[in-house]
Amino acid sequence: MPIFRYKGYRADGRELSGSVEADSLRGARELLRQQQIIPSELAQEESDAPQGRLRLWQRGIPVAALALFTRRLATLTAASVPIHEALSALYQQERHEQLRAVLSRIRERLAEGSPLARAMADEPQVFDPGYIAMVSAGEAGGALDRILQRLADFKERQEEVRRTVSSALAYPILMAFVGSGVMIFLLTFVIPKITGVFADNKATLPFLTIALLTVSSLLRKGWWLLPILGAGVVFGYRRLALRPSFLAARDRWLLRLPIVGKLLQTLALARFSRVLGLLLGSGVPLLRSLDISSEAVVNRSYRQVLDEARITVSEGGSLSATLERSPLFPPLLTHLISVGERSGTLEESLETAGRSFEREFEASTSRVMGLLEPLLVLAMGLMVGLVVVAVLLPIFELNQLIR
Repeated sequence: MPIFRYKGYRADGRELSGSVEADSLRGARELLRQQQIIPSELAQEESDAPQGRLRLWQRGIPVAALALFTRRLATLTAASVPIHEALSALYQQERHEQLRAVLSRIRERLAEGSPLARAMADEPQVFDPGYIAMVSAGEAGGALDRILQRLADFKERQEEVRRTVSSALAYPILMAFVGSGVMIFLLTFVIPKITGVFADNKATLPFLTIALLTVSSLLRKGWWLLPILGAGVVFGYRRLALRPSFLAARDRWLLRLPIVGKLLQTLALARFSRVLGLLLGSGVPLLRSLDISSEAVVNRSYRQVLDEARITVSEGGSLSATLERSPLFPPLLTHLISVGERSGTLEESLETAGRSFEREFEASTSRVMGLLEPLLVLAMGLMVGLVVVAVLLPIFELNQLIR
């Protein structure tokens, strides 16, 4: 009988992990449901890696659609509309097909008697552990509408950050694409026709022109190697991405990059502060909140520090004292956490830090993109100028010979 490994928690927020034997994934979920366990992760033991690879090609539900659904559900809940009736109304007006199917399955589970958090936990590809933990805490504390409002605010803020990054990268990506297309066109069509005249006359060509002709010849004759090389790089990277040691080394290397590393650090700190503050403010226990925050931070260097902090806190230690020992967490954040721990306002301190880091990230992104745009224009001008010089040099030498 297949073995399914799970991570989950009870309604009080206590974390659990282990394995169960069942005939299918549905059977494993039913067994956990009978044990009053809400799974945040559930997968068959021997099929974890293939499922992880398959998800790379699956298209998820946009954050904007999930934020809109959460906002609507919070509004209906605040108006004292029963959960099943509220989900039925949202299902009827939902236009996103994938989310519509998810709402249909959640309605069926609610009709069977499942709480909302447990019904959502069976859709881990849509609702992350932090989302489920907050809904569970809201149901237990009778404040589901307020927690859903906070969740909607958080998801909308996530979408704003994503749009900021996308807008900032749109122009540089377009410039790089146009510049590459222009260079390929010049090297494969224009350069051979112009410089071929000098080569047929057996004229002595400058080194720059010879180098340009060589590159042009390689592009025209070996263009079919480019897609093969690209596919090989993608395949090799995906194979290496299955190794935790490679992913950890990659994340450390990204943080050390001159400009990008600083942006990634600021973004990771903003996400950690926002998620942890949101969970604590919603009534999720600190240990469970740290566990979810560690998963929310993509970079594994930060995850390692947060895992160590979670162990220290579980043993009675201080969160701020643990984070102070790591250079990844700046004094501003650790000081705010220390003040919040002493005054009992840790969630407010974390939300203040999160807003500060988000503003810093947006300002830094605007500065970097403002500097990158003229650099890209300059780089395109230099490349085109190099081609022009390589073409004109033989013409100048030929004029001198004629004289």
